[in-house]
Amino acid sequence: QVQLVESGGGLVQNGGSLRLSCAASGSIFSINVMGWYRQAPGKERELVAQITRGGSTNYADSMKGRFTISRNNAKNTVYLQMNSLKPEDTAVYYCSARTVIDDYWGQGTQVTVSS
Repeated sequence: QVQLVESGGGLVQNGGSLRLSCAASGSIFSINVMGWYRQAPGKERELVAQITRGGSTNYADSMKGRFTISRNNAKNTVYLQMNSLKPEDTAVYYCSARTVIDDYWGQGTQVTVSS
């Protein structure tokens, strides 16, 4: 089992920045990929960014150049630095962890960007 706890969401103005954190606990040795997804009202959950155990990253096209995913293995924590935020980035952001057996999700953190 893997437990994920997100933090760092909030309200920010158009063009502002936020950094989300996701702390993992439990069977962290089994995690291959960690990532961030988001879900806006009335829309499906979508990938924001992923990072592998080895540090390789993958971003959704609309986030490239604005968002940066990183990890601190010593703290078992993954971060999402979000810059140049837009109102359309408003959503609940979820941390995810993928193992060979299953996918795990955090409870989500709300990000609201005002225009």
